[in-house]
Amino acid sequence: MATITAGLIKELRDKTGAGMMDCKAALKENDGDLGAAADWLRTKGIAKADKKASRIAAEGLVGVVSSGTSAAMVEVNSETDFVARNDDFQEMVRTVAKVAADNEGDFDRLSKASYPGSEHNVAGFIKEMVGTIGENMSARRSTALSVDKGIVASYVHNAIADGLGKIGVLVALQSDGDADKLEAIGKQIAMHVAATSPLSLSKDDLDPDVVAKERSILIEEAKESGKPENIIEKMVDGRMHKFFSEVVLLSQSFVINPDLSVEKALKEAEESVGSPIKLVAFERFALGEGIEKKEEDFAAEVAAAASGS
Repeated sequence: MATITAGLIKELRDKTGAGMMDCKAALKENDGDLGAAADWLRTKGIAKADKKASRIAAEGLVGVVSSGTSAAMVEVNSETDFVARNDDFQEMVRTVAKVAADNEGDFDRLSKASYPGSEHNVAGFIKEMVGTIGENMSARRSTALSVDKGIVASYVHNAIADGLGKIGVLVALQSDGDADKLEAIGKQIAMHVAATSPLSLSKDDLDPDVVAKERSILIEEAKESGKPENIIEKMVDGRMHKFFSEVVLLSQSFVINPDLSVEKALKEAEESVGSPIKLVAFERFALGEGIEKKEEDFAAEVAAAASGS
C-alpha cells in the first residue's frame, strides 16, 4: 500500500482542483496512482456535489464581457481563492458571463439557459463542476447595461485574467460623440466607481430609507450641541449635503481629478468627445460582499488530510 503523503495530496489537488479529503480518498482507493485517482474523482464527483452545496462559497470571480454599446457581468462563487485560479473555473465564469449577455443580465433566464457545448443548463453545469472540482460553487448574480448610442465601459479590479477579477464595474454613457474618447472617460469613471463604491447615480436615486436614517442620526448628533432648533436644522442640512457628496456618484469628487465632481468631469469631457454625455447607469460587483466568510488555514487543511484527522 502506497504512503499517501501531504505532497501527493497537494499534487492531485493541483492537477484536479478537487477538495483535500476527496483527493486523499481517491489516492487511497487507487494505491497512490495519480492518474487513476484523477479519473476516480471525475467518476465519483457528481454524486458528491449535493453534499458540498451547504459549504460557504464566498470566493471565486467576477466576470465581465463587453461589446461597445452593451456589457454584462456575473459573480460566480467558490469556496477558496485557489479554485478561482483553476483554468476550468475561469473558462466557466467567462462562458457564464457570455450567456448572461445573451440574456440581458436576467439572473433567472441565465440559470435556465443552455450552457454552450453541454447538455446542461447553466445551473446544472455548475453543479456538475462542483463534483469535478470538488468545492461548492454557485452563480450568485448577474446584470447587464446597454445604450442605443454611446458605450458601456467596463473595469475589472484585481484582475487575474482578461475580464476576470475581484471587483467588476459597468458604466453606461449615452452620447453621439467619439467612441474611443467615450471609452476612455468611461473607463476612468468605472475605476472611480470601483474605488468609491457609490450608493446611487444621483441624489434622486438614493434609497429614501437610507436618507431618512442618515438624517435622523445627524439630528440626534446636532441636538447634543444644545443649539436652537433653527440652527440645528441648518447644521443638519449642511451635513446632509456632505453625505450626498460622499455617496452619490455624480456628486463625488472625481478620483482622477479631485478638483472636479464626476458630473463636472463628464461636462468637461464633452468638448473632446464632441457631443453631450449622459451617465445613464452603473453597476458594481465586489466578490463575496454580504457573504459571511470563515477563515481557512490551507497548511492545516493539508496536514489534517494527510494525518486522517
